[in-house]
Amino acid sequence: MSKVCEICGKGPSFGNNVSHANNKTRRTWHPNLQKIKAIRNGSIKSIKVCTRCIRSGHVVKAL
Repeated sequence: MSKVCEICGKGPSFGNNVSHANNKTRRTWHPNLQKIKAIRNGSIKSIKVCTRCIRSGHVVKAL
C-alpha cells in the first residue's frame, strides 16, 4: 500500500531514534494520509492525500 500523497508527493522520511545512552536505531516518519473522494479531471476519484494538502485547499472534496 502506497504511503505517498498523490497531490504533493510527500512520502516517508527517515532518521534515528537516539536513546539517553546515545544509541542510534533507524526509524521512519510517515505523512498523515487520508483516503478521500475528490474531484480530479472532472470525475470523482478516491485518492490518498496528506492533511496539509486538504487543509491548504489543494484538493476539492466531492460532495
